[in-house]
Amino acid sequence: MGKRSYVLVINPGSTSTKLALFNKDKKCIVMSSISHSSDEIEKFEKIYDQKDMRTELIMNWLREKGVALNELAAVVGRGGLLRPMPGGTYNVTQRMLEDLKNGFQGQHASNLGGIIANEIAKKVDIPAFIVDPVAVDEMNDVARLSGLPELPRRSLVHALNIKAVTRRVCKKLGKDFEDSSYVVAHLGGGISVSPVKNGRILDVNNANEEGPFSPERAGGLPVGEIVRMAFSGEYDQKSLKKKTVGQAGLVGYLNTNDGRVVDKMIDEGDSKAELVLKAMAYQIAKEIGGMAIALKGDVDAIILTGGLAHNKRLTEWIDERVSFIAPVELVPGEDEMLALAEGAIRVLLGEEDAKIYEDEVKL
Repeated sequence: MGKRSYVLVINPGSTSTKLALFNKDKKCIVMSSISHSSDEIEKFEKIYDQKDMRTELIMNWLREKGVALNELAAVVGRGGLLRPMPGGTYNVTQRMLEDLKNGFQGQHASNLGGIIANEIAKKVDIPAFIVDPVAVDEMNDVARLSGLPELPRRSLVHALNIKAVTRRVCKKLGKDFEDSSYVVAHLGGGISVSPVKNGRILDVNNANEEGPFSPERAGGLPVGEIVRMAFSGEYDQKSLKKKTVGQAGLVGYLNTNDGRVVDKMIDEGDSKAELVLKAMAYQIAKEIGGMAIALKGDVDAIILTGGLAHNKRLTEWIDERVSFIAPVELVPGEDEMLALAEGAIRVLLGEEDAKIYEDEVKL
């Protein structure tokens, strides 16, 4: 990386832009989060229209930190809802920029990650990258069939954290990322459970539509009953969608999306809260068991990660049910900024080749 000492990491969210500078040793030098008020965001009709506003804030942040652009070795942004693609670190290219702008699989603030990374990187002719976006799709063909031809199963997955924690557990266990097998459960606002074999995510429950219920999402539901609800006259499409993603899960049963609050309720003797959290653990464990089938039972470890992996009750209840499959490794939280930096630095140090979007996706 030479005199260009830092990697700038950009992670845009709906109401914030998280920023960090890492050195070549993958050490975080400084990290901040710039908040955006709803009034500020509502001025923009489209997410792409926020590009200049957020870029200017980032440039001001760099000046405040006393970092010149010529001190940057690369800029890496959170990947957005691109075309289905293999995992890895990608150069930001023209077709990628078009797909991020148009929101190929949907509009989300993360689409701005690669766009803004490119805006800043081109000022000083350095690489712009994205790493393991939500659109990562490495599913086996056999996993794509849902049972209804019109509704193929899709891969929308917490790929960034899943791959990053898998690499860390490999290092801990002395395993090779390209020659090992894990079931990884990302336990956050949405829950993704994936079999990861030789670095590839072979399957996943789409956290908005399938799998365990989560703090705010219903997960898989009885099809007949959801059809009945849809035609009951009580809901339109928007309100039913909100019912299943936003008002379901812990929120639906207990009126909170905070696992700490649920823990407190259980401590105070709330038997309903205990039942609901146990049911969540049960559903997660069932999904882990199902995904172990994709690995034919050859599982080096089961990894529990994400914010809810901090919840001791939940992880112990999961462990009780799945430890017969493989040892359980806890990697609580999700360090997206480090994961993004690691992906960029692997390329800068020649440990990994950057992928080209146009070569990896169907155009």
